[in-house]
Amino acid sequence: MRAVILSLDTGAYKAKADVAAAASLKRMLEQVGIEVRAAKAFPEDKEMLKTVLCKLADAGMVELVLTTGAVGFLEKHCAPDAVRETADRLLPGIPEALRAYNLRHTKKVILDRSEAGIRKKTLMINLPESAKMAKEDLEYILPEVVHVVDTFSLR
Repeated sequence: MRAVILSLDTGAYKAKADVAAAASLKRMLEQVGIEVRAAKAFPEDKEMLKTVLCKLADAGMVELVLTTGAVGFLEKHCAPDAVRETADRLLPGIPEALRAYNLRHTKKVILDRSEAGIRKKTLMINLPESAKMAKEDLEYILPEVVHVVDTFSLR
């Protein structure tokens, strides 16, 4: 399985800085044998993100794209919109489960607009900006993520 992690953080993108959430997710994925082709900061730009998501999925470059950040209610929070507008099929159960899971820590999660969906044979999932929450969320759903991606290879 091949993955890309895009941390939506315009400031980190301009500064060419690493993002803690991406580094944490990369370590976790590599520990379970998933090849992470890229883990980097990306601008909060919906059209650019949509273009990247389409290119990755349509070319079959990766089976998994994780985004961190930009999942809130502000206009610049474009990750959910990009996934919704590029996915062939949405998987609403993933973000619903993550929101329910995260309610144990904070009620602010009710403002989260995360999405998950499939384009061709690529699973796309929005995760929180916080490295701790993103890591915990991926740990929580990792068996299902692997199941989806493994199913792609059977078809």
